[in-house]
Amino acid sequence: MGAMEFECTGYGNNAQDAFNNAKQEALYEEGHGGYTGTIAEKHSFKIIPCNMNLKEIEAKIEECMQDYSHFVQDKWGPAGAIKVSKNTWVFFGVASS
Repeated sequence: MGAMEFECTGYGNNAQDAFNNAKQEALYEEGHGGYTGTIAEKHSFKIIPCNMNLKEIEAKIEECMQDYSHFVQDKWGPAGAIKVSKNTWVFFGVASS
């Protein structure tokens, strides 16, 4: 099996709620068959602390995705998570496909 890059937005009162909501949305959209290449394949996340505007957040995501030793590059590992606003998180990484 391969791997695909993904990036999605999750909404919730905290990072865990946002992750769960984003994962449930991906399962609804992609099905429960596995190997979707989406956040649906992730079991956890790690918060990447930053206090940036949207342009800087996108640059940080790109930096992480270009660093092949970064944890987000592990298709079986956790997703990266960056807080965008009070109830909004962006999740990204590589997932099994």
